[in-house]
Amino acid sequence: MHELLQVTDEVADALSGGGAVVALESTIITHGMPYPANVETAQAVEVDVRAGGAVPATLALVDGRIRVGLTADELDRLGQVDDAFKVSRRDLPFVLQSGQVGGTTVAATMIVAAMAGIDVFATGGIGGVHRGATSTYDVSADLQELAQTDVTVVSAGFKSILDLDLTMEYLETHGVPVVGYGTTTLPAFYTRDSDLTLDHAVDGPGAVADIIRLRRSLGLNGGMVVANPIPEADAMDRAEIDAAIDQAVAEADEQGIAGKDVTPYLLGRIVELTGERSLAANVALVRNNARVAAGIANALTA
Repeated sequence: MHELLQVTDEVADALSGGGAVVALESTIITHGMPYPANVETAQAVEVDVRAGGAVPATLALVDGRIRVGLTADELDRLGQVDDAFKVSRRDLPFVLQSGQVGGTTVAATMIVAAMAGIDVFATGGIGGVHRGATSTYDVSADLQELAQTDVTVVSAGFKSILDLDLTMEYLETHGVPVVGYGTTTLPAFYTRDSDLTLDHAVDGPGAVADIIRLRRSLGLNGGMVVANPIPEADAMDRAEIDAAIDQAVAEADEQGIAGKDVTPYLLGRIVELTGERSLAANVALVRNNARVAAGIANALTA
């Protein structure tokens, strides 16, 4: 293991023994949800991964080390830190040097997962091209990481606060496949579908594992997005969530909120506008993605 990685015995044993491991990000804990819902969700996601026969590895930066796997007490501590840094690729060395607590974004989680030898990562939604990016150039580093780091990411598509068309165009240009998990339509985070049709779809974890192996055999670098729709019972009404998103985006523009502060603000404001229904949907889709990721991780080790 890399000298900067501090790996729990459970995760280390699974990796050394060829077992199934699923990486989990930590910005959903530090920036994505309020306490204690953030910690309760993180704990529930780990339970879902274990129920699927895999070992969960929640990643975070603590005391100058990269933690690969956290105890229940450490999860609780992480959920109550007020000044945690939102860590992407560019931030890793600075947060490590300072010893500050850092929550890993999709990009940082992919980097650390690859360092640790973890092939599958479950998250809620991936960052992408923001609305108005033709003038602001606001594009998430998550997309570039997908183009270069060999980790498969299971998500409910891309956060619906984004420009989904431009996000898909960006990934196509960089050769990143987006494969529907039991769907031919791109999921839109809070809802099961969007107006975008996917070129490729799979019907189970074994098919995803086969594709991962074929990509490696072909020498195709970079990650892959497994777009897994939110369960139908938990999906939100499309008109309701679109109206909340539009209002939140307009308010963010009025207040001059930009850069890495945009996503946490929008997600928090949408929770307020929907009477916390969006928070319940967010929890449901993250847990669903964890279950699918555990199945894929198991299929890869078969």
